[in-house]
Amino acid sequence: FSAEQEAQALRKAMKGFGTDEDAIIEILTKLNISQRQQVLITYKSSIGRDLIDDLKSELSGNFERVIIGMMTPTTMYDVHELRRALKGAGTDEGCLIEILASRTNEEIRRINENYKLQYGRTLEEDIVSDTTSMFRRVLVSLATGNRDEGMYVDDALAQQDAQCLYEAGEKKWGTDEVQFMAILCTRNRCHLLRVFDAYRGIADKDITDSIKSEMSGDLEDALLAVVKCVRNKPAYFAERLYKSMKGLGTDDNTLIRVMVSRSEIDMLDIRREFLTMYGKSLYSFIKGDCSGDYRKVLLRLCGG
Repeated sequence: FSAEQEAQALRKAMKGFGTDEDAIIEILTKLNISQRQQVLITYKSSIGRDLIDDLKSELSGNFERVIIGMMTPTTMYDVHELRRALKGAGTDEGCLIEILASRTNEEIRRINENYKLQYGRTLEEDIVSDTTSMFRRVLVSLATGNRDEGMYVDDALAQQDAQCLYEAGEKKWGTDEVQFMAILCTRNRCHLLRVFDAYRGIADKDITDSIKSEMSGDLEDALLAVVKCVRNKPAYFAERLYKSMKGLGTDDNTLIRVMVSRSEIDMLDIRREFLTMYGKSLYSFIKGDCSGDYRKVLLRLCGG
């Protein structure tokens, strides 16, 4: 890999009249994130121009958003998305939930650090000023990145947690949402899987069914996302992708974010889950739902 060669090829694809979009797709999709960062620096030192500015002036629409996303370091991409979700027109709750429920403690820590550097305010301050009530509290909890990441399972505590959840929801009139948050947002993954098993034994229904019947709106979506990410993160993203494309119209924000942010983490797993869950490949779904250069670049990110 030669950063110099790729930088020159990108310049050639944009110089003069017209843009060679195919060349841009070809060059950028064969590089990984760190290589793209090297090309970014080399482009500036060798050519004396800013690659991001050049791409923005040559490209447009969803295609541009995918390419710029691919050129953005992973943490900063999440930071920009969270900021857009909070400060854009209206709040994009789905984006907040997806990022905060699915990222690891370390990823959340880096997001918080960079958010503050970039915007001079903490992520938590923006969440608090933009959301309300119990939903706000769940997001604030997730944004601390303080989940236990150990593997230890205390059987007695798992049983107790399951009982607690049962008594906080199914068993009483009204719902004690704080109990749900306290358990779902802080316990480790192995422990929670045991809790969910125990819960099924006590309540005779799955924890997700209880959340659906006991809660509503954004709070319901947030807690369901937490449970799904604990159980099977790639399946959670497969469902996000499916819902972004099925039916009329496409939720491009979600489609772009998941394809760009997971492309080097678990895209193969997501593709496998997608096929299992929906009986169609993610590739064919994207192919049928998008068009033009936007489709081309997403299919390259998808692979297969």
